[in-house]
Amino acid sequence: MRAARLIKMVLLLQSRSAMTAAELAGELEVSERTVMRDAQALSEAGVPVYADRGRGGGYRLVGGYRTRLTGLGRSEAEALFLSGVPGALREMGLEDAASAARLKVSAALLPSLRDASRTASQRFHLDAPNWFTEPETPALLPDVADAVWDDRRVVARYRRGESEVRRELEPYGLVLKAGVWYLCARVAESDSYRVYRIDRFASVEAGEERFGRDEEFDLPGFWNQRAEQFAHSLLHAEVVVRLSAVGVRRLAYAVDPVAARRALAGAGAPDARGWVTVTLPVENEEVAHGQLTALGPEAEVLAPPRLRARFAADASRLAELYARQGDGG
Repeated sequence: MRAARLIKMVLLLQSRSAMTAAELAGELEVSERTVMRDAQALSEAGVPVYADRGRGGGYRLVGGYRTRLTGLGRSEAEALFLSGVPGALREMGLEDAASAARLKVSAALLPSLRDASRTASQRFHLDAPNWFTEPETPALLPDVADAVWDDRRVVARYRRGESEVRRELEPYGLVLKAGVWYLCARVAESDSYRVYRIDRFASVEAGEERFGRDEEFDLPGFWNQRAEQFAHSLLHAEVVVRLSAVGVRRLAYAVDPVAARRALAGAGAPDARGWVTVTLPVENEEVAHGQLTALGPEAEVLAPPRLRARFAADASRLAELYARQGDGG
């Protein structure tokens, strides 16, 4: 424990020109007296830690005691510090490892690049979860993440409806989508790749055996393909809709983006009023009603007749409601 703390102290002093005892104590989570003892131990071991006494004093390294990564430019250094998503790393149990890695890189960078972490964090922040939700970290996520990093086969029990299935999996990669964690894995029995929601795992046991990773496997490409397939699989029905120019622009915000792209790709030429007719894939009529309601008067449902009649009834109720309000009733 102390050896790791001493190394961290050296890295902190390499990454900054000087630090007070209080600052070091805060970073190392020890007392200032322990900082003094550690500085003395480093000095005795040949690490040139120098203590400035008095007001504004502190600890610093002298004699050019540092290693530099001179091949990194500013844009590369800033991109490096963007690679960690703090919340995701914390949930996977990797926050301490990521912090140590960033500290080591900071200590090795040229002085002119040491503010890369600060400048990057000031300009980019990823907030993965959806609005109006309270995401929960799956209890088994750290275990799954360990297996992914170590390429270890796991035996998992997965909840499917009211039942559980047992699977022997080769965990290839993790995906965080809108606050939900997924595992992309190869199923040992079928040699096929599948996607599992981690919060549906009832148990995960990693063995000692490592699997041979397919180096051709492309996690982002695989995920994008499966996400597209999943979106298509939900679209079982079709609705014929006329859209104004405003409706065309808003369609992708009201319905599934995959459905919007398919509908607009097959749209005909605008009519004399600038309206276009599209055939929109939808999950079902109930979902379509909720989605297309958001477009208001910028969309007219032409078919199926039952859904058109429902929108007509909605319009009549709205007209009646606003007429009453206009009369003061």
